[in-house]
Amino acid sequence: MKKLNPNQSDPISYFIEDMEYHGRSKRTRDAYYRVLINFQSFLNEKCQTTIANATQRDCMAWIHGVRQISSPSTIATYASYINRFYRYMSNVGLLNANPMLLVVEELTESIEPNPIRRDISLKSMQEFLKNVSHPLDRAIIITLLKTGMRVGELCNLDLRDLNLADVDVSSTYSVKPRGAIGDRPGTLYISKDPARGEIYNEELRTASNKRKRSTMVPIDAELHHNLKVWLSVRPDALSPAQPVFLSTAKWGCRITPSIVRSRLLRYTKNTGWHVPGAGAEENVTPHYFRHFFTTNLRNETGDRGVVKYLRGDVADDIIETYTHNWGDRVRSVYEKNIYSLLI
Repeated sequence: MKKLNPNQSDPISYFIEDMEYHGRSKRTRDAYYRVLINFQSFLNEKCQTTIANATQRDCMAWIHGVRQISSPSTIATYASYINRFYRYMSNVGLLNANPMLLVVEELTESIEPNPIRRDISLKSMQEFLKNVSHPLDRAIIITLLKTGMRVGELCNLDLRDLNLADVDVSSTYSVKPRGAIGDRPGTLYISKDPARGEIYNEELRTASNKRKRSTMVPIDAELHHNLKVWLSVRPDALSPAQPVFLSTAKWGCRITPSIVRSRLLRYTKNTGWHVPGAGAEENVTPHYFRHFFTTNLRNETGDRGVVKYLRGDVADDIIETYTHNWGDRVRSVYEKNIYSLLI
């Protein structure tokens, strides 16, 4: 693609070219291009305006049109593409404002990404975990329940994303925590950057992280203990990225979402939490644990902001109330309210 002069009026091409420079895959660039061209055509034909002059109301009108033919999750994805486009172009000084920002914030509040699910009590979850004895399975499930991360984000964790501040672990593994958590003992880092089909930390990834911003989540005593037990028996990794969770069937290989789902299925079938042919309303999948985390922590804290931060739902261009107050805000709220799983 030919490099454009910033003064030329083709912001889409400029943005897509910069995505390539930043190492985004062709598949990702093509997805953004299709959505941006659709958005541009709508503005030209229906609103008689351009991308540079679009207003918040124009963006809302486009979302309304997409809503007629798309699912809520697709709407949210398309809106996030437009939001990221405007955010980037504003940051580099080629566009003056981001008319999609408030629209995306409203979508975050109004679109429920989870269907109505079965109601599992904390006591039932505690009883469920009594039957999970394998160190890998136990560490996976407790990590999902204690952090609310997605299964792909769990699979993408590397040793550098953990700061357990544990002498036994550090004497076994020479990998130092990444800089962001180097001085924050008892912290787990979930990056927003890994993407399926792209190289990240010297390894081609098979899953994507979908959060809006990288997140630091406290590691409480229960999670610390189970991660330590797993790391004490963890196979040697084949990847230089040193994944946290490795398959014991494909010895030394990073686990994948399908492996996690398969391992979890053994337990949910025995518990009656999986019905063949049923949907998310009945079956407990790895994503259910994100729902469980969100519901229980939100009910305990009454603080939607902290929970949204921990889930990775707070974008970089929203005021960073919680990240600036990490030590005495997010961590204290989390540690005071996180539930106990082991009884």
